[in-house]
Amino acid sequence: MDEQQAEASSRRSRGGGREAKRAARAARSAVTIPYITRSIPYFEVLGEEALATIEANADTILAEVGIDFRDDPEALEIWKAAGAEVDGERVRFPRGMCRTLVQKSAPREFIQHARNPARNVVIGGRNTVFAPAYGSPFIRSLDDGRRYARIEDFRNFVKLAYMAPALHHSGGTICEPVDLPVNKRHFDMVYSHIKYSDKAFMGSVTAPERAEDTVEMAKILFGPDFVDPTTGRNKTVLVSLINANSPMTFDATMLGALKVYARANQATIVTPFILAGAMSPVTVAGTAAQTLAESLAGMAFAQLVNPGAPVIFGSFASSISMQSGAPTFGTPEPALVLYVMAALARRLGVPFRSGGGLCGSKISDAQAAYESANTLLPTCLAGVNFVLHTAGWLEGGLAMGYEKFVMDADQAGMMQTFLSGVDMTENGQAMDAIREVGPGKHFLGCAHTQANFETAFYRSPLTDNNSYEQWEAEGASDMTVRANAYWKKQLAEYEAPALDPAIDEALLDYMTRRKNSFPDSNV
Repeated sequence: MDEQQAEASSRRSRGGGREAKRAARAARSAVTIPYITRSIPYFEVLGEEALATIEANADTILAEVGIDFRDDPEALEIWKAAGAEVDGERVRFPRGMCRTLVQKSAPREFIQHARNPARNVVIGGRNTVFAPAYGSPFIRSLDDGRRYARIEDFRNFVKLAYMAPALHHSGGTICEPVDLPVNKRHFDMVYSHIKYSDKAFMGSVTAPERAEDTVEMAKILFGPDFVDPTTGRNKTVLVSLINANSPMTFDATMLGALKVYARANQATIVTPFILAGAMSPVTVAGTAAQTLAESLAGMAFAQLVNPGAPVIFGSFASSISMQSGAPTFGTPEPALVLYVMAALARRLGVPFRSGGGLCGSKISDAQAAYESANTLLPTCLAGVNFVLHTAGWLEGGLAMGYEKFVMDADQAGMMQTFLSGVDMTENGQAMDAIREVGPGKHFLGCAHTQANFETAFYRSPLTDNNSYEQWEAEGASDMTVRANAYWKKQLAEYEAPALDPAIDEALLDYMTRRKNSFPDSNV
């Protein structure tokens, strides 16, 4: 072996050793907690008077403008019986009606049960639950570029979410598997969440009958445990996303799914999907008032369908480019809306959903990083309880990125540490260390450092903080390349959580029977 070969071999050996140490550090830092309970204050941008003004404006929208409930005669009858004014499909509400309905029976917080009880999440209060992104028809990876998503991708993302300590929830439609028929793919998506993860998950909302299928599969999964013996009500094992058709409209598809889940005592996230300037006013206060009005109407309807059914106050508000009309993310105004809506949700007394790692970038580049950070940090400071779109979002939600997914999950881990706040225990104060070391020395070898070094700081499995020479010796890879290697390593090491074979067989039998019930013209 000549001198050059020997040096190359030495570099590989050193690189392998460093890689092993990095993996060990990541394993030690991957402390799984079921959800976050924040230990830091909320960040507020408005005072009492301003928030009260927005609440009054929302009541004016509900009373004077109204909300359309389209193509759902039952919904209109429910509102009419409750005392609302129904004019065609337009419903107007006496001032305070929707707020009273929500505050009378909607829980301030609730448990979403997972098939592994250690993975149960408490949604509401001072708790934060991170869930993956949702709904993308495309995926992107460094290997394949941009292509349509397949069921294999869906399973992969469920597995990656299962293995990510900072993702507390399996999510819902992580990507749209377009290789499966539209009217049947919900079976395979729900089954993938059940089979490949034991975290809590979301249900299908694209048709009422698909919501019913989701509930039936949940009943098979939980068996007798689906019903709480102390209350006689169904346990909440599903959270599902109900979007308003902003401005000020709910359609039959969303209303139908909401009714199915509410009647089964399953949670719904009532979320106006707003691109400000197109679907709401261009101002923060105007968008906030409209969002509050739409969400109140949806949550109040859920309470009329089944008093006490869990609801989550959702807000998804971004802006558009006034030059091109394209959605923009990570900009200041949506962050301000987020802070305002979080405060309004606390005043209303229900859990809040918003935020995530949103960006408009097509790839995992600097734009993706800073736009996502500019969304995720306000999410955490504001006190969002259920964070949809935490990981994977690219291209304004059109694409789910493999590399972006693990990069975002890493950032979520950092936020988890941040929300834990300052350790003020005796160990956190570290006075023994200060006394031991004294002036002019270093803390590296003191007893306190030796006892705490493994967990002292968040350790990213992706970032490179080595010297230039070490970085070069290990291949001079950038973050995207390292993320590409990491998600592949995660999938290679994945081990499925145990699932009772009888439950698995019953789920597969239900799916087969239901799929076979569809006429050939629908496949």
